[in-house]
Amino acid sequence: MKGFLIGHADDQVAKTGCTVLLCPEGAIAGVDVRGGAPGTRETALLDPRMTVECVHGVLLSGGSAFGLDAASGVMQYLEEQGIGFDTGVAKVPIVPAAVLFDLAVGQAAIRPTAKMGYHACVNAEDGIPLRGNIGAGTGATVGKEKGMHLAMKSGFGFSIFERDDFFVAAGIAVNSFGEIFSETGERIAGVQISENQTPDQKPFLGSNTTIGFILTNAIVTKSQANKLASVGHNGYARSIRPCHTPYDGDTLFCLSTAKIPFDFYSLCKVTEQVVASAVIDAVEQAESIPGFPAARGKG
Repeated sequence: MKGFLIGHADDQVAKTGCTVLLCPEGAIAGVDVRGGAPGTRETALLDPRMTVECVHGVLLSGGSAFGLDAASGVMQYLEEQGIGFDTGVAKVPIVPAAVLFDLAVGQAAIRPTAKMGYHACVNAEDGIPLRGNIGAGTGATVGKEKGMHLAMKSGFGFSIFERDDFFVAAGIAVNSFGEIFSETGERIAGVQISENQTPDQKPFLGSNTTIGFILTNAIVTKSQANKLASVGHNGYARSIRPCHTPYDGDTLFCLSTAKIPFDFYSLCKVTEQVVASAVIDAVEQAESIPGFPAARGKG
């Protein structure tokens, strides 16, 4: 995935963390924010009507709104590398961000900080990233329709489609209100139901949110990058049921190095599939923690 680096940093005791995507040479970017409770930063810049064409990184973080602080560490790292939008007096790194709510899983008083965001940049590498209980997926859970006490563990998932020099990839931290289903309709992870458990708790606003990024080297405009981010939400809807609820703040970024010509309709089809697969990968790679069993531990 030339042009992109992905890194994680987390606190496995506090059960929170962040994931950073770096684009040292810049990338055309778009975004689509859905659901009723998003937590984001710098997304307005990605509107096709805005001046800035490229971003230099994207942050996915736990910690709810507190986690947006980690983006400052990403900016510091990029500034030290001389990367950013040249204003004539300083280079300003453009780093959009989105957060998910994981405060109910570990230690609510500990959240991703600027220091953690910086360390995620130091850890950033080319190639397939680590998945599961890591980075922004450290405290992620799914299936909260009957209350947090009946949720299951999720994490950070990744999927990639490659053909010759062309690629589309997606990295998703899945922290949904809804349950996760396979392409054949099989329920993979969601609400825990047993004779000894009573679904007596109600969900609360902002306690969920699935966030992620789509990566490609296909030649696209800023407007098309925004469209791809929108199409990616179809991938969410294929794997997450229900999706885009008032209790979610689902956000998807799309970034492209714009190197390879590729039919846009075909690109949309591949993007939807890759996002759906990354969502499934997030729950399949997750490992159980106290109170939150994972899909791989069932049976």
